[in-house]
Amino acid sequence: MEKKYIYKRVTLNDVAAEAGVSAITVSRTIRAPTMVSAGVRKKVQAAIDLLGYVPDQAASALASERTNVVGLLVPSLANSVFSDVLRGVYDVIEGSGLSVQIGNFRYSPSKEENLLRTFLRQRPAGLIVAGIDQTEAAHALLKSAPCPVVQIMDVSDAPIDLMIGFSHYDGAVEGTQHLIEEGYERPGFLGARMDPRSQARLAGFTAEAQARGVYDPNRVITTTHPSSVGIGGQLLSDLLAQAPDTDAVFCNNDDLAAGALFEAERRGINVPRDLGICGFNDLEMSRHLNPAITSVATPRYEVGAGAMTLLRDAIADRAAIGTPQIRLGVQLMKRGSTKRG
Repeated sequence: MEKKYIYKRVTLNDVAAEAGVSAITVSRTIRAPTMVSAGVRKKVQAAIDLLGYVPDQAASALASERTNVVGLLVPSLANSVFSDVLRGVYDVIEGSGLSVQIGNFRYSPSKEENLLRTFLRQRPAGLIVAGIDQTEAAHALLKSAPCPVVQIMDVSDAPIDLMIGFSHYDGAVEGTQHLIEEGYERPGFLGARMDPRSQARLAGFTAEAQARGVYDPNRVITTTHPSSVGIGGQLLSDLLAQAPDTDAVFCNNDDLAAGALFEAERRGINVPRDLGICGFNDLEMSRHLNPAITSVATPRYEVGAGAMTLLRDAIADRAAIGTPQIRLGVQLMKRGSTKRG
């Protein structure tokens, strides 16, 4: 059929008449396509395409008290960690009738609060928020939200509603264990930005190093500046100036680990013989450096896909959701930067 160009606002009733179904069926097809048959979806979509119908989100919100928009709040869009999360979200949301609106609060608690208020005024179908460290005001907003809420990228004994993530503390413990078991006796820690997830990694490193009798506070170097490869090199330089006999570093993330590797090369320090390097997150670049960097792999894509699946199911039937929290594991990827043997 050739598309008709109609110079008046196309309504839900127009689509229903073209598709030969009721207006309620059209509405259901748009909001919850899995609730109607494939044949009906095909007819309704053909009518929408033919007439050029665009759903009125504001009218839909007034009628149903919710839009079909999912609010997604993340602290960074530049960080590839969160791009993997977004990829998982979008892979699951496709074909669901839902759409995503992204808010970047740039690690600012006040910006996160303001974005939450903005999103809630728009009556979202659900919210996905990064982290568990919301301010008291933000926590209250999420607790009283009239829609499902999924916290991601961390774990807690007290989720606001739904949660999917992994333990940053446990990942750091595993990475530190590996360094010590490879024979490194004087490990240090490099950390940047030091948001709550970074602090959990430092806590894991500290606890394991103390338990093994190798902890030295002089070997912990951190900065509140954003993480980068350049910062990683500077932090290693500062560490070696303060504790020159350091023989390994557990890095808060792979950017810092790469920077530490480059600084070690510049100084003529052999990696892994004289300095072991372990990162966190297992970004793609870590596998291609020389030597390749050992890193704690985190399930970022799985977090995004799992969060959207939880939210989609909760929107359909909140009572059907069993476990309010999904705890995913991390995996240590052992590579050349810590292989002494």
